[in-house]
Amino acid sequence: PIYVNLDSVDVWARPDVFQLDADLRPVAESGVPPDYFSATGQLWRNPVYDWDRLAAEDFVRIQRNQGAQVKSWSHDDLDDLFSLRALLEGHAAARAAERITAADLARLSDAIREMDAVLASDTAQSRKIAEFLRLNRVVHETVWQASGSDRLVSMLGHLVEQALMAHTAQKFSIARVAQSHHHHQELLRAMQARDAAWAEAIMRSHIRAARQALDPPAGAADGH
Repeated sequence: PIYVNLDSVDVWARPDVFQLDADLRPVAESGVPPDYFSATGQLWRNPVYDWDRLAAEDFVRIQRNQGAQVKSWSHDDLDDLFSLRALLEGHAAARAAERITAADLARLSDAIREMDAVLASDTAQSRKIAEFLRLNRVVHETVWQASGSDRLVSMLGHLVEQALMAHTAQKFSIARVAQSHHHHQELLRAMQARDAAWAEAIMRSHIRAARQALDPPAGAADGH
């Protein structure tokens, strides 16, 4: 496996997929046991992935005597996942626009305001994107909860993990983040207006744009 540092963006953005304690200290560290080359072995001190958690989130496949293998996703797989997400999350947004509480609106507004500050900061791009994605999750989960449907929350919670949040993040640029943030701002306006059709339309557009970000630019395949 490829190990990352404890102070890496990977650990900072998703500490839950590493073997860490409540204080975010490693409970297991990388290394090798004693062997012919080293009587005492080696301790590398990199945090170790929580493979069971990654398997539960459908990122890896664990096979007996073969270890863990990262799952691959075909073009059709991605189309299916994002199409389902656009349908379900668009519906959740429509329901939320009609039911959202003042507390949920405040939470949504606060998260979007924090996004403004993140994008305007001098933070390194990798950290800026990681923090934006954390707040992005807050925005989406607030909409799900505001829909008032436990079933939708459960379905979307699993589907969004399957929709490769981490893989999508690798394709993000600051320009792509700015586009996503524009969608969030318009979604907030739709929620404040309690306009279900508007909220559904912008949410579906938002998810479709995330899907498009996973495709190579036009002409990339032939070198243009």
